[in-house]
Amino acid sequence: MKHLLLATATTALIAGAAGAEEVKLGLHLGFTGPLESMAPDIAAGAEAAAKEVSESGLLLDGSTVTTSRSDTTCIDAAAGTAAAERQVAEGVRAMVGGQCSGETIAALENVAIPNGVMMISPSATSPALTTIEDQGLFFRTAPSDARQGEVIAQLLKDKGIESIAITYTNNDYGKGLADSIQAAFEGMEGNVTTSAAHDDGKGDYSAEVAALAAAGGEALVVAGYVDQGGSGVTRGALDTGAFDMFVFPDGMVGQELVDRFGSEINGSIGINPAAEGDGRDRFMELSEAGGFDGSGAYSGEAYDAAALILLSMQAAGSSDPAAAKDKVMEVANAPGEQILPGELAKGLELLAAGTDIDYVGATAVELVEPGESAGSYRETTITDGALEVVGFH
Repeated sequence: MKHLLLATATTALIAGAAGAEEVKLGLHLGFTGPLESMAPDIAAGAEAAAKEVSESGLLLDGSTVTTSRSDTTCIDAAAGTAAAERQVAEGVRAMVGGQCSGETIAALENVAIPNGVMMISPSATSPALTTIEDQGLFFRTAPSDARQGEVIAQLLKDKGIESIAITYTNNDYGKGLADSIQAAFEGMEGNVTTSAAHDDGKGDYSAEVAALAAAGGEALVVAGYVDQGGSGVTRGALDTGAFDMFVFPDGMVGQELVDRFGSEINGSIGINPAAEGDGRDRFMELSEAGGFDGSGAYSGEAYDAAALILLSMQAAGSSDPAAAKDKVMEVANAPGEQILPGELAKGLELLAAGTDIDYVGATAVELVEPGESAGSYRETTITDGALEVVGFH
């Protein structure tokens, strides 16, 4: 439950505010690597929130917000750690990121926790992040893959699919998601014929496809990356006729998927975190005006991540992440006046006056302990070579 913020905010402002400052927000994302096609719209979502807050002039006595991009590569933990270290050296106190689960864990443990930097990831979904000892510094606006596995399993059963094969990228994200899907599907008496890893960066996936084909199944679940091995396995399965029905979780769902395969994957299913409602509609209008694709995977979650960081600083009366981290759950959840995309100035003003807010944002934000999204998913079907939204779960 929220508490009245008036006393705490006023006390913090009197005791610790030193006037306007430059608040540095890092965008710690995979601008190269297996999800590089998604990163630009994710970054644009976060930058839109930062710009909105900065131009309002209402953050912490007129403080401005500047953003800087760092490339995690998504899959190289050492590179992601080094990029995070550079951000901290440049004065970043909070980061939107990481983008992929493995490098997020590395940056959190090696950089963020030792340096007291807050991170809110828009897209790192490994269940391992739920139990990590993060000292209250890590949050995410995308739901855990434990939830995605349940959604996919239920969707498969609803469509009458009784047997599946799973291929997954050989890392924390892929293994966690594959295990979640298998456990949920088998719990519904579905049959998983095989669950096999594939490595990214290979030119030939014929051996992996042959093993999947031998195991069989009514559909192939591709828990991989659209710019890497996930598409390689899909191409091999299509070319050999091993499978003609695919289920694509979040790492595969985006324009790049249909650009690569078009009508070849008609009838297949895509699942990725997204919400519907006024917040989503407002964000789409905002993104159109800002010149980026708000429907891109995790763009809305990135807007929400940046907004939550900055609103939490306002609630704490300080840009210090040690104070702001304790306000994230309060700002994100009811009770309070609801705040939608484009209304961040209103949220800042209310918080400065000691009034509770309930940040709804682009993705119907509701955070559950230990600081992650309760989760809503968008179901798409590939129809005539395009992604068609058919429902939300």
